[in-house]
Amino acid sequence: MRTITHWIGGKPENGTSGGTAPVWNPATGVQQAEVALADAADVDTAVRSAAAAFDEWSRSSLSARTKVLFAFREIVNARIGELAEVVSDEHGKVVADARGEVQRGLEVVEFACGIPSLLKGDFSDQVSAGVDVHSFREPLGVCVGITPFNFPVMVPMWMHPVAIACGNTFVLKPSERDPSASLLVAQMWADAGLPDGVFTVVQGDRTAVDALLDHDDVAAVSFVGSTPIARYIHERATATGKRVQALGGAKNHAVVLPDAPLDFAAEHLVAAAFGSAGERCMAISAAVAVGGPGDELVAAVAEKARAVKVGPGRDATSEMGPVVTAAARDRIVGLIGTGEAQGATLTVDGRGLTVPGHEDGFFVGPTVIDGVTTDMDVYREEIFGPVLSVVRASDVDEAIALINANPYGNGTAIFTSSGEAARRFQRGVRVGMIGVNVPIPVPMAYYSFGGWKDSLFGQSHIHGPEGVTFYTRAKVVTTRWPQVAAAGAAGFHFPTAT
Repeated sequence: MRTITHWIGGKPENGTSGGTAPVWNPATGVQQAEVALADAADVDTAVRSAAAAFDEWSRSSLSARTKVLFAFREIVNARIGELAEVVSDEHGKVVADARGEVQRGLEVVEFACGIPSLLKGDFSDQVSAGVDVHSFREPLGVCVGITPFNFPVMVPMWMHPVAIACGNTFVLKPSERDPSASLLVAQMWADAGLPDGVFTVVQGDRTAVDALLDHDDVAAVSFVGSTPIARYIHERATATGKRVQALGGAKNHAVVLPDAPLDFAAEHLVAAAFGSAGERCMAISAAVAVGGPGDELVAAVAEKARAVKVGPGRDATSEMGPVVTAAARDRIVGLIGTGEAQGATLTVDGRGLTVPGHEDGFFVGPTVIDGVTTDMDVYREEIFGPVLSVVRASDVDEAIALINANPYGNGTAIFTSSGEAARRFQRGVRVGMIGVNVPIPVPMAYYSFGGWKDSLFGQSHIHGPEGVTFYTRAKVVTTRWPQVAAAGAAGFHFPTAT
């Protein structure tokens, strides 16, 4: 059985005695590897290695850092297919979708390649007689990323390229469900010339997470995952004085107004709900049908949902793969049954789907549940599977109120031909990322990603300008170079400009 290791000090490391966990192939239901789980001693070794590397890397020139970043970008781009296949084999998403994930991660690398401009400070000449002021930003130290299973390449790349470009060292704790991509990325950093210890991978579960959160040499923590864990990460890490950005769960709504092109809206709803088997933090999980055409919208969505080609990720004809584990499948199936029991209508039922040749795979078919109300479990819970709930609203204002009453505020979308309705919607919803006729409004790398309410703990969104701010801290220097003979006497009053 292949063992997936840590990456410490620029090379693979087996660790000590934290045990192992199984890594499955979701399409076949067969265990394909085991991953080493770090204990507190492994975490301490990893963080100390990163802390030792910080001193030299933080003093490296911007040109030296960008040289490594540009080389890393070229290596990742050349091996994008290899990365995508690794992701598909452990996560289950189709290879084309995995390639898209790597590409969106590359955009953050490209953003970080511009770090000399992003770290430029300010200068004010002659703020007082013979006095100048300038500012600059310094790296923090050892930064940690704790990332989810659903994007094993893209989400870590929201973090480590920016952190490293800013002069920090970085310790990644990926999901133990699909850990192999992290080691491939570590090798790519090494091939790009990144010094040993600047990028580290610690595999593990909660034991490793807690050890990272408590370690004295960790300066900052970035997290993406569920809301309960995001809250826990934020509380525990801030209690030890660390800087924290913790992105939580989501219940993303797509509002469809009567003036929206019906076929266009239905097609994009299906893609946004069932792409990657719904295992996206920006997936549309609730469609809000506004006004009279709701039945027609549900019929169009149902027809397209039934046509989705479900199969293994390595099959080029597959449009949707399995979910990540048997436990995830069983939870999703259970929530579908709960929705039916609570009075919703199963317009398309994805339970019991069997893929020929992959009968033991973790498959759930596209599911459309109509007549959902806000008190039902399928609406209240983050299902994280290929399930689209349809709720009804009489007008756009009722739809806005419905979205604002939800505890999550990650992403939302509106389908409409009305600029006035779109403007009212985008100003009225209390959500961090909004799409107008764009169902998955993930910002480009030069903007920052993040939600509101229970979708974010901490004040910083991730990557983009806020990422640079998060991974650095400011210094302001006030300078005078007096001619000794002409220097005046020092005063005891508070200094003011003269």
